[in-house]
Amino acid sequence: MADPEASAPPAPYDVLFEPVAIGPLVTRNRFFQVPHCNGMGYRDPSAQAAMRKVKAEGGWAVVCTEQVEIHPTSDITPFIELRIWDDEDLPSLARIAAAIHEGGALAGIELAHNGMNAPNLYSREIPLGPHHLPVATFGYHPVQARMMTKQDIADLRRWHRNAVARSMTAGYDLVYVYAGHSFGGIEYFLSPRFNQRTDEYGGSTRNRMRLLREILEDTLEVADGRVAVACRISVEEGLAGAGISRGHIEEILGELGELPDLWDFVRGSWDVDSTTSRFGPEGEQEKYVAGLKKLTSKPVVGVGRFTSPDLMVRQVKSGVLDLIGAARPSIADPFLPEKIRTGRLETIRECIGCNVCVSGDFTMSPIRCTQNPSMGEEFRRGWHPERIRARGSGSRILVIGSGPAGLEAARALGVRGYDVVLTEAGRDLGGRVAREARLPGLASWVRVLDYRQQAIEALPNVEVYRESRMSADDIVGFEFQHVAVATGATWRRDGVARWHTQPLLADPGADVLTPDDLMAGRRPRGPRVVVYDDDHYYLGGVLAELLRGEGFEVELVTPAAQASAWTVNTMEVDKIQRRLLLAGVAIRTSAALTAVGDGQVTVANVYTGQPGEVAADSVVMVTARLPEDELFQQLLARKEQGQITSVRAIGDAWAPGTIAAAVWSGRRYAEEFDTELPGGDVVPFRREVTQLHGSGSENR
Repeated sequence: MADPEASAPPAPYDVLFEPVAIGPLVTRNRFFQVPHCNGMGYRDPSAQAAMRKVKAEGGWAVVCTEQVEIHPTSDITPFIELRIWDDEDLPSLARIAAAIHEGGALAGIELAHNGMNAPNLYSREIPLGPHHLPVATFGYHPVQARMMTKQDIADLRRWHRNAVARSMTAGYDLVYVYAGHSFGGIEYFLSPRFNQRTDEYGGSTRNRMRLLREILEDTLEVADGRVAVACRISVEEGLAGAGISRGHIEEILGELGELPDLWDFVRGSWDVDSTTSRFGPEGEQEKYVAGLKKLTSKPVVGVGRFTSPDLMVRQVKSGVLDLIGAARPSIADPFLPEKIRTGRLETIRECIGCNVCVSGDFTMSPIRCTQNPSMGEEFRRGWHPERIRARGSGSRILVIGSGPAGLEAARALGVRGYDVVLTEAGRDLGGRVAREARLPGLASWVRVLDYRQQAIEALPNVEVYRESRMSADDIVGFEFQHVAVATGATWRRDGVARWHTQPLLADPGADVLTPDDLMAGRRPRGPRVVVYDDDHYYLGGVLAELLRGEGFEVELVTPAAQASAWTVNTMEVDKIQRRLLLAGVAIRTSAALTAVGDGQVTVANVYTGQPGEVAADSVVMVTARLPEDELFQQLLARKEQGQITSVRAIGDAWAPGTIAAAVWSGRRYAEEFDTELPGGDVVPFRREVTQLHGSGSENR
């Protein structure tokens, strides 16, 4: 990491490095890592501490936790977040705060009582809300919240006060009152959609904000000027007048604007606030937040998937924000502030807005990132986004294939100091990333290529050879001893995937295409096209959108209950259905393709088996992929003959997966090269194992 005093910030961006007063605190700059979930929570506190520390090292002035449940009635299982239920949670929380401080940042904690968003599946407590209503969760849990009594409200206020006091004991500098994203339970009191009370906590906006006022006042009293108090609040629910509106927020700020030390404005629910680049541009939230800063003298932070320093400057100079908030950009590049400060803009790993990071939280697994393969591995494997250990030998390495795995392997090996040769069979670098970035809505994904290509061009020890298809004889002839095979994968044409594990029956005259065909420029032979999606990630929906936009009649058929069903984990699934339907794409769900004829296909309902026919001049199979591993297998044989020393397949050539998985595979190869690896019986990363509570009879 560069010396923080080594250079002054570039003049155009100096405003970003001004200090900001937040109550009793003063930040070192305007970069604020807002609270964000990470799939680790109470299960992996040391891993989370290491991740947050890296953010602090990277120049973020304030680094916050995710939402932290303050009580067993705020249990959002199956999601894994932090907890501050009692003093037993303090060691984990203190470790995170200490790590943030060690990295040089102020530590923030987002205290949350999730109210109607907490189904309490672990605690089995009855959820609490402003009224008797089903819980408002991402799943259709058969659980109802009960209407809070005055005693419940008093209890909630006490629980929050206790959590504030514990947060201070754990060493946090800033504590949150959470009323946003449809997670913070206070929001349900603010919203006329959910708050149907007729007492002093319901009805008018002033009554609905009463609980927020009380908890803010309680928090300020406990904080006693020793820590700062922030309020995170949704500025609109996007429900066409049924929920919180701009007028409501203006009235709330008119009453409460001077209470907290900081306002953190978010746009509605999480999926609305953190939309993917496919459905929203950088800085999309500005039009919802603009003007609110005028209603308070306190500093304001907001987000917008900010990666452009120029847009950040405009947010400050135009009076929209005081602090540049970020979750996803801080994940893609924890050192984004430091790179701006030292004028190294070309080295920024820009967030591509794919929301793979979000999928960690939804799948209850450690956070990951397409751009930053070290994310979530800081503790587990000791990876760092900017540092990697020096080479262990004078070995020269050949990397075959310039897709995401090959590019990352070549870049990281080059940074380690190895001499690397990267060969590409075609003219263009990037592999699947370059091809997919030309599809509708995925243009930002080309940043995966851009970052690595620029980094490689700056490394004198990495040579790149285009239009250089390599054979096993070539590799042996050029005396390469170490080879990484990153030749990618191809989409299957035979329908094999999840539903069918054997090839489908297809008429010899049928026009069957794959995603590779479409991305290479080939098009269906007739106007009626069936896209069969048994992949369930983004590509089936994207290709249906592509073809419909070119005038084809498109029907998307999928065995799942929704198109692109796995994108529930990236918070896109509803947006995808809307876009496809509005574009005129017919969606046939819960249906499996069973035969492909010349002019029609046969489908069957996945529950009843009832068959049906769909007219189709062409079929696009978005099913499974096969690794391009022929060269790898040939090189394994050469290794056994002693003609090369090591060979390893990486990325899709080893096992087809996401782009994020391919980048991660490339980094792993670079990290592990010239390393004595443990045997397959040894867990290859650090983990935290739960300590048994008590002993002897106490465990019965």
